Amino acid sequence: MTALHTLPIPRIPQPTTHEHAWLVESRHPTSEGTVLYVRCAECAMRRVDLQPHPQMPPAAVSIGFSAPQP
Repeated sequence: MTALHTLPIPRIPQPTTHEHAWLVESRHPTSEGTVLYVRCAECAMRRVDLQPHPQMPPAAVSIGFSAPQP
């Protein structure tokens, strides 16, 4: 039984995490391979990837970054 004068225990919201679904916004051939500018479909985080060869998967060459909030 809960007394009428007690308050609920405050809950600290946990940050939501998800696996990013990267979408290619643009790609540019360079001497090192193809540079891909990608964006997460869910949270709009952006990253730069490099695909050294068409038969190899891209690898991140930057950390994810978000646009500044207004």
